[in-house]
Amino acid sequence: QVQLVESGGGLVQTGGSLSLSCAASGRTFSSYAMGWFRQAPGKEREFVASITWSGGSPSYADSVKGRFTVSRANAKNTVYLQMNSLKPEDTAVYYCAAKPGDQSNYAYRYGYWGQGTQVTVSS
Repeated sequence: QVQLVESGGGLVQTGGSLSLSCAASGRTFSSYAMGWFRQAPGKEREFVASITWSGGSPSYADSVKGRFTVSRANAKNTVYLQMNSLKPEDTAVYYCAAKPGDQSNYAYRYGYWGQGTQVTVSS
């Protein structure tokens, strides 16, 4: 069982930066692959980034590649999403998710989800 709590969302101007954190409970956090997803109003939830249990092989959606960086600190049971050069189209509720085994870019493969944190980018 893994419980996830996101933090770090907020309001930022275009071109600004935000750093999201996702704190996980459970002693087996280091065995879980982690993902970040987002959902804008009226749109489906979409993949943003994922990372393996060891912190290797980060994967990114094309829309955020080169601007966002996913990382994790297993000793702190935390995964991060550093977001730079933010655009209004990045506005969404951001969710972290966990799954045992390999990382995935598909939301349905993740069994554990946080409550989400709002990111708003003003133009």
